[in-house]
Amino acid sequence: MSEPIKVDIWSDIACPWCYIGKRKFERGAELFEGDVEVEYHSFELSPDTPVDFEGSEVEFLAGHKRIPEHVARQMIDRVTGIAEQVGLHYDYEALQHTNTVKAHELLQFAKARGLQLELKERLLRAYFVEGRHVGRDEDLADLAADVGLDRDEALAALRQNSYLRAVQADQDLAREYGIQGVPFFVFDGKYGVSGAQEAETFANVLQQARIEKDAS
Repeated sequence: MSEPIKVDIWSDIACPWCYIGKRKFERGAELFEGDVEVEYHSFELSPDTPVDFEGSEVEFLAGHKRIPEHVARQMIDRVTGIAEQVGLHYDYEALQHTNTVKAHELLQFAKARGLQLELKERLLRAYFVEGRHVGRDEDLADLAADVGLDRDEALAALRQNSYLRAVQADQDLAREYGIQGVPFFVFDGKYGVSGAQEAETFANVLQQARIEKDAS
């Protein structure tokens, strides 16, 4: 039996294109019909964001990108429409913008316990669809429990910053690769694909990686 194609994905919880890219990649993997092993890696788009941002997502985006609020609103409307095309119903009115380093720590905790993929989906849905807070220890521990992780153990790990070094190691590796934006996909350590590409693109890259792997 052939070894699976390893796909390393750098993304952030507060990245709307990362959730869209996740759905398109998943569809591409279905089209590929081969075995794929996925590992998510930490990337913070805005590490200076406070845990409790006072203001709307329009206000945050306008300030972060230094653009007028009406332009920020247009950007949000556009990405919301694209999300709908892949079955994601973003709710920017309910969204609570926050610092994501703790969410990344929790994802590292989940990876060590074999539940990273489940938690990644849970966090993205909580943030973009449900308007849940994903920056505070207690709230994150609740979400961890939703996917079968031990809540008390998760909470202790968050309070002790047990996985902060793992988060930083991922971000160091991103810099080594020259990754400046997310989502960013690395296929078998050879091919880098940036952005929320179409499903067919992902399927084609997976197929190329399969051909090279079988030939080696």
